[in-house]
Amino acid sequence: MCGLLGLICPTENAAAAARPALAGALHCQRHRGPDEVNTWQGGEVVFGFNRLAIIDLEHSHQPLLWGPPGQENRYALAFNGEIYNYIELRAELIERFGAQFHTDGDSEVIVAAFHYWGPAAVSRLRGMFAFMIWDSSERKIFGARDPFGIKPLYYAAGPGGIAMSSEKKSILQLADTLGIEPKLDRRALQHYLILQYVPEPESLNTHIRRIESGTSFTFVPGGEIVTERYFTPKFRPRVMHGPADTTKLYADIADALRDSVAKHMRADVTVGSFLSGGIDSTVIAALAKEHNPDLIAFTTGFERAGFSEVDVAAESAAAIGVKHVVRTVSAAEMMEAVPLITWYLDDPVADPALVPLWFIAREARQHVKVVLSGEGADELFGGYTIYREPLSLAPFEKVPGALRKAMGRVSTRIPEGVRGKDLLRRGALTLEQRYYGNARIFRDDQLRSVLRTYSSSVTHADATAKPYRESVDWDPVSRMQHVDLFTWLRGDILVKADKMTMANSLELRVPFLDHEVFKIASQVPMEQKITRETTKYALRRAIADIIPAHVINRRKLGFPVPIRHWLREEMHPWALDIVRQSQTDHLIDKQAVLAMIEEHRTGGMDHSRRIWALLMFMIWHGIFTEGRIRPQIPEPQYPVRL
Repeated sequence: MCGLLGLICPTENAAAAARPALAGALHCQRHRGPDEVNTWQGGEVVFGFNRLAIIDLEHSHQPLLWGPPGQENRYALAFNGEIYNYIELRAELIERFGAQFHTDGDSEVIVAAFHYWGPAAVSRLRGMFAFMIWDSSERKIFGARDPFGIKPLYYAAGPGGIAMSSEKKSILQLADTLGIEPKLDRRALQHYLILQYVPEPESLNTHIRRIESGTSFTFVPGGEIVTERYFTPKFRPRVMHGPADTTKLYADIADALRDSVAKHMRADVTVGSFLSGGIDSTVIAALAKEHNPDLIAFTTGFERAGFSEVDVAAESAAAIGVKHVVRTVSAAEMMEAVPLITWYLDDPVADPALVPLWFIAREARQHVKVVLSGEGADELFGGYTIYREPLSLAPFEKVPGALRKAMGRVSTRIPEGVRGKDLLRRGALTLEQRYYGNARIFRDDQLRSVLRTYSSSVTHADATAKPYRESVDWDPVSRMQHVDLFTWLRGDILVKADKMTMANSLELRVPFLDHEVFKIASQVPMEQKITRETTKYALRRAIADIIPAHVINRRKLGFPVPIRHWLREEMHPWALDIVRQSQTDHLIDKQAVLAMIEEHRTGGMDHSRRIWALLMFMIWHGIFTEGRIRPQIPEPQYPVRL
């Protein structure tokens, strides 16, 4: 787990001249890899690397040079992530091709696999990764991101070359070198206010984009980047014929999870685990305990009753026999930390849960260097409560189209906050119209009153149309999951997981997002995902013998953060101050925002998520556009090895 940076210039002299700028850009992502900082130049190509040493601590330095006998140092690699099946791949490469290795890490395996298998090697990698390989013989770059988008990769192209990096802020540092002038992307801003994140491949700055999840790419110096999707998730449920098939499904799920956790525990440093009150993190911690009897689990909570899973997590930790560390977060701590957190994010993500995640990651880094976590379980096994909506809206599907549209018109006349309004509104819509992910911040009618640059041509369909086309013949829950894999998971869940842990030089691993686990999860029938009483039904049954009984059927809390209350109380003056000082009048109707804050304070409406989205954007704008907000960026001060 590290930070990579690549700069491909028109000429060798241009690359040499750019190296001082590249050094400054590397410094922006020092938190991703405080153990080593190295650069390498080969002709017009310059690679830089910040290393967080996890495997093969004494070797596996990057940028890494490798080549087969007679072509030594043909390839140069910059790689962020972990390959969990590198031991098996290494053995196969040696047996089949006589491949030679000089380290005991996973980095060499990627390059050797590419040499012998070509671009198809990417599909053999079991892990999380973003990498780029310079082939000095063919004089071209090849690279890829992992199937689910666990690790980030930004890029920008201009007259001065192409830059690729784990952090957008590093590319911003290279804007003059590239000859680009990144400005606010107003289309991306509207997407952010609809979804609470900027969907891939966009970023909030023009000229800077992201390589999408499950995608490989190639380019030659002076040419354009050519991308190719090598992985498209497909849900194809099994046909179940009776109890024996059901029992087999549950066993397959448990076996896949146990194998994935075993491989995710491979490290030459101490591995811990995050632990909430839910089944996802609990089963990961319980399985990790089988490999590390001294496992430490980390939980965060809040100084407000009803918004903490600490007690349940503590009970789970005691039941599975792991050490337990708790970090409680206050409103004052959140307000103080948000500007620094926003700097680490690169683009705003209006998910309040990322703030306590930053705090618990900082606490965990005092004890371990790697943590396991439960991200991805909901998307793979049907864990979100909204996945049950097709059951509740099933009666509407029998209503003729004209009548459904009339119901929608009726819903617009019902005052906000009246019970049944939203059910009627959503029942009048098709799945493609109503579902665009777990977070729906501003509807069009709400956005028009706030966003001065509002455009009716910018909608959630920009992000969801393709996943819906790919899943047209699937059941509705599988279609919702498919949309979430391309939107919510990689736009929110994995961004906050990567950014908040790497901000603290902590590697986070997600065993649910493993292609062997997905292979089984994709076969779970709809009725084994959701019922009228619960979600993740098959997963709950599969792990019933692994985790404590009190967790199995517990209602999902979704990591609640008490901003609804805090924005009425402790955070109210802070929110007003952010809005009043923000220089975003050309983009946002600040009077409308202030009115929204006041209406929320008096209890007329719950605007907390919309207010939070606007505050996060205004803070981001104050840092990256105005330069008015200047967080003090700490130097990583951790032991090199734990």
